[in-house]
Order: sequence, then structure tokens, then C-alpha cells
Amino acid sequence: MRILHISQNSLAFDQKHAPLASSETLREDLRYYFMSPCEKYRARRQLPWKLAVQILKIVMITTQLVLFGLSNQLVVAYKEENLMAFKNLFLKSYSGVDEDDYSVAVYTKQSVIDNIFYVLDQYSQLDQLSVGPVSYAEENRRLLPLVICKESYRPGRVESSDELLRLLVFLVNYRLVNVEISFTLKGINLQTISSHEPPDCYMFAVTITFDNQCHSGKVKITLDLDAVSSACKNWKISGTAQKNTHYLLIFDGFIILVCLTSAVLCIRSIVLAIKLLQRFSKFCLKKYNRKVCEDDQREFLNGWYVLVIISDVMAIIGSVLKMEIQAKSMTSYDVCSIFLGTSTLMVWVGVIRYLGYFQKYNVLILTMQAALPKVLRFCCCAGMIYLGYTFCGWIVLGPYHEKFEGLSRVAECLFSLVNGDDMFPTFAEFQQKNTLVWLFSRVYLYTFISLFVYMVLSLFIALITDAYETIKVPTQHA
Repeated sequence: MRILHISQNSLAFDQKHAPLASSETLREDLRYYFMSPCEKYRARRQLPWKLAVQILKIVMITTQLVLFGLSNQLVVAYKEENLMAFKNLFLKSYSGVDEDDYSVAVYTKQSVIDNIFYVLDQYSQLDQLSVGPVSYAEENRRLLPLVICKESYRPGRVESSDELLRLLVFLVNYRLVNVEISFTLKGINLQTISSHEPPDCYMFAVTITFDNQCHSGKVKITLDLDAVSSACKNWKISGTAQKNTHYLLIFDGFIILVCLTSAVLCIRSIVLAIKLLQRFSKFCLKKYNRKVCEDDQREFLNGWYVLVIISDVMAIIGSVLKMEIQAKSMTSYDVCSIFLGTSTLMVWVGVIRYLGYFQKYNVLILTMQAALPKVLRFCCCAGMIYLGYTFCGWIVLGPYHEKFEGLSRVAECLFSLVNGDDMFPTFAEFQQKNTLVWLFSRVYLYTFISLFVYMVLSLFIALITDAYETIKVPTQHA
């Protein structure tokens, strides 16, 4: 009877050759280490603490993510609505629809001057025009100034009695590169008042750019908004103000405690596994003068524990950032969402580990383990061809098709073609101004689609199917 059989190439030894005291203890420890939580409970009546902590962590982290997402949506919507409001306030003839890289375009000098005057007039009448709680920003009880910056190749000379008109005419000439108008406004988000929570105060850094870098006769006007929130001072709200915030802070603190507990239990399991591996290696080396093979050594080092520890660290960092945001000490919504979202993803992926203890549910894990090395090698080879098509499409087809204007856009366009998206629009939108380039585009697209859709993608699926067929037979007989 074999005492240990970890993998197909594992080191096995017979019971009759092993000393009773050391071999029996080691054998029991090895068996216990590779048991599922249910088997450990039946064997030693040990409660599956790690499993219970992971289930509790999944529920709590998911709830935290949902609550943060709902509040974050309100903040994002508030910023987007303010951006739209400012565009309608400060951009003359704004239609409500933006192009890819600008909001309004003008084509004459007079139109540029009129739009600059329009921004200045609207800014001076902001208190009478805006229906929202927006006003001029102050610093040390002084209004922050409006700043006009220009960039041109060479200064010109214009004689006029009106200084402002002289400045504007000086700005608007054929040497003009761009004009930038920047100012700061303050606003208050009153959406939280209905839930008896303190409101958020915002500082809006508005930048309006008149872009003439192309010198094509088309001046693009864009409005950029950078919003920074902070706690409003000297605000008092009657009722149960800030109770919800206190409850959320307590909930986040409890999540940090649970994640710390989970990380400690996983680190403890890794340490015990290393010690067990050392015992097993010493036993085999001393009694049989043989070393444990690398495949068996990897069986002791459980990668799921590393995944759980990383997710715990990211959840703790995300929870701390979320508490700081709720306390109005910081406004890094994007950074916080990255940590919380990634930790939640890893936590849910970690659940697959427990499904792996059941043979009928272990097909996905075994298929991924068997196919991953071959798939990675295959992707490296296919990636070289993909990069070649990416660079070629960018340099040749970029001037004639918007989907090929940048390297990232080319890569995204080709990836969508591999998945069967936007095939006909990609063909149809090519400009036929240059017959040679148009013919090249046809050869380029036909060869890429034929190669990647019919060959590369089929081989990719075949590798995964082959791995599935390999593990399917022993799974069915189990």
C-alpha cells in the first residue's frame, strides 16, 4: 500500500520499508494536508475556519463594493452634469454633442474673437446665469483670477485704442497656436442632504482651449473640467446627520479585521506547508537517499493562498481609502475603485479552489492548468504576427481610416475583427482617394482575417479542447 502519491511523477514508498514512528506520523500529516475542509472535519472534527472566513469575506467585500459603487455613481453623475452645464454656459453655439477631440469648431477670426468675448461675458455674469449652486472660488478671501494664456510662433503688432480688442486681435492671427482660458469655480453637491448626510463641496478647475495647432483654418474649442471635492465647513444639518457614515466606517473597519484574519490564516498555512515539505524532503533523503522532485514540491506550495493574501492586502488598502473618502479627507475615487474592484475579483476567483475539491466541478481548473503552458507559448508566437499587422496598419492606413490613427486604436480594431465585430464598417469606411492604399487595405484586411479567424483562433480553441479531452476521461471514470 502506498503512503503518498501526490502526482503522476511523485515519489512513492511502501509501508513495509518505513519506520513506524516517523512514517506513520508523516503519512497522517500528508494525508491531512491534502484533505478538503469537509474531510478534515470528518477526520479530526476541526472546523473549517479558513472556509468560513472566506465565505464571510465574500459577502462583506461584495456588499462594500456595491455600496461604494452606488455612491461613486452619484459623484460621477454630478461631475458629468456639471461638465455639460459649463459647456452650455461658456461655449457659444454649443450643440450638446461633442466630437472625438473637441466640443465646438470655428473657422474665422471674428468667430474666435466672439467666442473669447462670450466666455468672458458669461464668466462675469455667472451669479445671474447659473441655476446651480456654483460661484466664484476664493482663496484667503480673495477671488481667484481668470487667466488667459496664448501660444504663438511670433508676436505681432496691432494698433488700437481698445486694449482688450488689441489683445484679442493680437491673439488671433495666422501665427496663433492656441489660446487657453482658465478659471476656478466652487460648487456644492446637495444630493446627500436628502439622506441626512453632510454635502460635498467642490472646486472646479475649468480650462477652455482654442486649439489652432494644425493651422488648417479650423480652430477646435474644448472645455476640460477637473473637480476636487472636500468636506464643507460650517454646515449643520438637523436630524440624524452622519449616522449612515458612522455605520459605514464601522462596517469598513470590520472588513479590514476579517481580511487581516484571512491573511494570517493563509500565511500560517503556507508556513506549515513549507515545514511539512522540509520534513518530507529530509525523510526521503535520509531513508531512501532520493530528493523530492520539483512537481511534488510545487504541490506543497498552494498558489491559491498567495491569491487570497494579495486580495486581502488590496481589500485592506481599498477599505482604508474608502474610509478616507467617506471622512472627506481625500477624493481618489479611481484609485479606491481599482483596489476594491480587483480585490473583489480575486475573492470570487478564489472560490473556485473550494469547488476544486469536488471532481465533477474541477473540470475548469484542470483544463486551465493543462492548457495554460501551451496557450502561453502559442500566444507568444501569434503575438509577433499580431504586432506586425498592428505597426503595418498604423503607418499605412492611419491617414485614411480613423480606426488606424493610433497604435492602441489599431490593436483594438484588429482584436474586434478577430472576434467578428465591425467587419463590414471597417471595410466600407476606407477612403478611396488613393487607389494603391485602397488595394493594400483590402489585401491587409483579407489576409489578417483569414489568418487569425480561420487559423490562429481555431488552433487556440483546439489547444484548450485537447486539454479538456485529456482530463475528461479520468474525470468521467472517477
